[in-house]
Amino acid sequence: MAIPDFQSVMLPLLNFSSDQKEHSLYDAINSLAIQFGLTDDERQELLPSGKQTRFDNRVAWAKSYFKQAGLVENTRRGYFKISQRGLDLLTTNPKKINKKTLEQYPEFLEFQNVHKEINEIQRSVDEPEKQTPEEQLENAYKILSDGLAIEIIQLVKSCSPAFFERLVVELLLAMGYGGTRADAGRAIGQSGDGGIDGIIDEDRLGLDSIYIQAKRWEGVVGRPEIQKFVGALQGQRAHKGVFITTSDFTKEAQEYVKNITNKVVLMNGFNLARLMIENNVGVSKAATYEVKKIDSDYFVDD
Repeated sequence: MAIPDFQSVMLPLLNFSSDQKEHSLYDAINSLAIQFGLTDDERQELLPSGKQTRFDNRVAWAKSYFKQAGLVENTRRGYFKISQRGLDLLTTNPKKINKKTLEQYPEFLEFQNVHKEINEIQRSVDEPEKQTPEEQLENAYKILSDGLAIEIIQLVKSCSPAFFERLVVELLLAMGYGGTRADAGRAIGQSGDGGIDGIIDEDRLGLDSIYIQAKRWEGVVGRPEIQKFVGALQGQRAHKGVFITTSDFTKEAQEYVKNITNKVVLMNGFNLARLMIENNVGVSKAATYEVKKIDSDYFVDD
């Protein structure tokens, strides 16, 4: 039979985990391959990148969507088990599970709609006949990148405050701030001065400093918190600050920083994750694709 698409894998995958035991993704893939009756050739069929088999990739995506919807829980690296929500869904005896099924869960909707731009790109991907191959490739990359960003945010929220501070250090260093690693490490989380978590050099020469608030937040950060941070900046006669949060900022907070003399940048969780991806912090390459074009100079006949 043909290799099933990742949505066709969803219901069998949830049924596989219904015993409430911890399972590895590897075991799930093997079990589902037998259930679908895949041949050895089908099991070994690779994605164009040559980095992963097609079926393994589809099962992994199904499991990732379940995680976003809260149907399964990660227990440790490479392992998962079904959640109570997943068990509740199975009690309804669904004939199939797909993305539409998962849209009943707020967490999955947040995953799908974290940025309006994702929906626009998804609609364009669904109409490939209107796009060039290059546009399709770029749009697919954008969807993968944004999905990865959402997963990063969730992981960061589950980490300790100390880990988050170290993460901020790594990111700022990767972006060219902070001078030496030792200087940056001392800067974050040391001052504790009225809403300021740390100070870091803007450049390697230390010509100017940036004051930082780096906090994990579940709720949206409002204007009062930003005003407190700005007041702390003024108390230090500082001109530049960055407020980093794992959540987001209210419209009032965003408007407030536009009308003050201090230069304050608000970095929400999604932008934090995007910068981590751009600067290879907490991520690694899964595949590389090269798009080549004709070298017209080569074909010049002298």
